[in-house]
Amino acid sequence: MGGEMEEGDEYRRWDELIPDALGLIFRNLPLQEMLTMVPRVCKSWSRAVSGPYCWQEINIEEWSTRCRPDHLDRMLQMLIMRSCGSLRKLCVSGLHKDTNFTFLADHAGSLQTLRIPRSDISDSIVEQIAGRLSTVTFLDVSYCTKISGRALEAIGNHCKLLVGLCRNMHPLDAEGLEAQDDEAYAIATTMPKLKRLEIAYHLVSTESLLQILSSCTNLEFMDLRGCWNVNLDDKFFKEKFQKLTVLGPLVVEDYYETNDWEEDCSEYSDDSDYLAWGFLAGDGGDYDDDESYEEMWDDEGRLEELELRFYEGADAGLYGWPPSP
Repeated sequence: MGGEMEEGDEYRRWDELIPDALGLIFRNLPLQEMLTMVPRVCKSWSRAVSGPYCWQEINIEEWSTRCRPDHLDRMLQMLIMRSCGSLRKLCVSGLHKDTNFTFLADHAGSLQTLRIPRSDISDSIVEQIAGRLSTVTFLDVSYCTKISGRALEAIGNHCKLLVGLCRNMHPLDAEGLEAQDDEAYAIATTMPKLKRLEIAYHLVSTESLLQILSSCTNLEFMDLRGCWNVNLDDKFFKEKFQKLTVLGPLVVEDYYETNDWEEDCSEYSDDSDYLAWGFLAGDGGDYDDDESYEEMWDDEGRLEELELRFYEGADAGLYGWPPSP
């Protein structure tokens, strides 16, 4: 991997792989390793992980539930900038600042999948940015308690390619609220191409749901768990919508457990703090400078640690890998 190869060796040097191939490989690594360990291996790997090849799909949803808000803001902006306009998928939870949403929209020219559950996004912000999300085909705004039918209408009017929408609520958030038929009607009137719709624990009426079923004729799956005001049984769906799979309204599993709602997301784990230090402080930067590159090998995070992670418990010969140095 790092040493000279013998003449006639059938294995290709890892550092000679094209950036696109490296990006495909690195996407399978945990986020922490991509940002703190891969850049330390060699210059070509550092350049690959600093460019758009690894960041066309960004999934930091799990990490974002445990990190500090300021770390999340910096992480999000850095990774989106690395995507260089090629971002196709973004999964992140708990965004709080309006500037995060406008920054995201400014770099959403290629975005197709957007998951931002538990975020403090408002109707007014959605109305401002929806026009720049026209390429989005799947949207998750579950547990976003500050938006209403206004926001969904703006999304539907601008996201004409939308085929999937997640707008689940937590039962505690829905408690005491009035009917949410405005959201159902917004979905029915502006999102006719939907194939998948999740509105668990929404206070929608039977009438508004029938309007969705009448308008969104391509629906293949609906999650209606906890929609207690809907009075439609399995027999109705089987007779009228044979190609539609419906979950609910009765709760068929422990919804709290499957969505990890008992986790205290305000507890920042050691891993999230380490990750924030690992790259936000600049350790994972571009090592084009020879001097900084040489100094890097003397850091505490030595290359041997990465080698052990790649080869531990595996017979390299079985997979055609070059021998571990």
